Amino acid sequence: MAAKDARILVVDDERSMQEFLEIFLRREGYGVVTASDVDAALAHLEHDDIDLVITDMQMPGKTGLDLILEGREVSPETVMIVVTAFGTTDSAIAAMKEGAYDYLTKPFKVDELRIVIEKALEKKVLARENRRLRQELRSQSRDRNIIGHSRAMQEVYDLIAQVAETKTNVLVYGESGTGKELVARAIHDQSDRHDRPFVAINCGAIPENLLESELFGHVKGAFTGAVQTKEGLFETASGGTLFLDEIGEISLPLQVKLLRALQEKTIRRVGDTVDRKVDVRIVSATNRRLEDEIAAGRFREDVYYRLNVIQLTLPPLRERLEDIPLLTQHFIRRFNDELGKSVEGMTPEACDRLAHYGFPGNVRELENLIERAVALARGSVIDCDLLPPTLTEDRAGRVEPRISQDGVDLERMVADYERSLLLEALSLTGGVKKKAARLLGITFRSFRYRLEKLGVDDGRSDD
Repeated sequence: MAAKDARILVVDDERSMQEFLEIFLRREGYGVVTASDVDAALAHLEHDDIDLVITDMQMPGKTGLDLILEGREVSPETVMIVVTAFGTTDSAIAAMKEGAYDYLTKPFKVDELRIVIEKALEKKVLARENRRLRQELRSQSRDRNIIGHSRAMQEVYDLIAQVAETKTNVLVYGESGTGKELVARAIHDQSDRHDRPFVAINCGAIPENLLESELFGHVKGAFTGAVQTKEGLFETASGGTLFLDEIGEISLPLQVKLLRALQEKTIRRVGDTVDRKVDVRIVSATNRRLEDEIAAGRFREDVYYRLNVIQLTLPPLRERLEDIPLLTQHFIRRFNDELGKSVEGMTPEACDRLAHYGFPGNVRELENLIERAVALARGSVIDCDLLPPTLTEDRAGRVEPRISQDGVDLERMVADYERSLLLEALSLTGGVKKKAARLLGITFRSFRYRLEKLGVDDGRSDD
């Protein structure tokens, strides 16, 4: 949206002020609609795409403050400017505390109004551009199969973008199956090392006596079986990124050699006498609390601080259940291609089972579950009979909340129920918010506001 393409709503009970502002704004190149009271203004916000509102503060019935409070619900992205009479600025300041961008005192100069409008619309354009850039980042991440638009994942995407620009080491925390290697790849792909190697190793999957050779290499004859000289992964990854998965599994003696590589940026092959310079960015990952490992004497504190310059924590799937519909559709499409199937989606009952399951195995468990269901599917829809028994048992054993003698937190219960309905509607519509809003019998703007209010604002498709 260019600023001059903006659509402005003028709200004032004085017809002369409406006409004056309408003439002025049209001459400035803006689209203009007018309203004489708050209810008419709210109807415009509900049904029209309004970028900015200029509202009088004092009007018969509801005030400009009422418009800001109620308008924020139906059109949270619309910018509000308040016009108030001289000597009543307290109410205007109260309006700004509730989200108004700025206020003007009557009588105001048109140049002053022009500047306030331009700055307000520039802010809106900048916010929209920032959202677009974040969506591009999320699209790039999705190319690497990092799927999720929940608030928790948006924070992960933002942090990936920040740390990718640096050369510092990153420690990724997360339970098994949360996608730690995908995050490491995303950091590498978005860094200035993206055209250099990305090398990954699972430190817990290689015997301790071989791990040193894998990391640092060896010379011919260094040990039984070393029939030729071999470079290690530090050298292979030089100029790029080395991902050390399950870093907490490295033994204490090997941690000492790793510390030297981190501090001096040099390595020495097993059996060699020559030090070799390496330029490697380290991204490590663990599902353990390394602080506890340090306290237990199993992990060196100095190594920890070298690895943990920047920390990134991946949320488990049970803490971002709103991402399940998007993940499910992604895996269905992928396994359709791999298995030659044509599954289109899941029944509402199957979606409900997924939405209420804890997923101890996280995204990897969901991936395996969908692969199994697609492989066994005979039709175009996945029903509950294609889901593992654990999901059925989990659902059957779930107890609905009831009021006890100790009372309940009604606000939390209502919010949880509202969130579950929003997520179920998104599941049924494949994440398309406009369709989900129609299922719930509310407007798209109201649906989007509720998502944001409940912390489920996820950037899914609006169409």
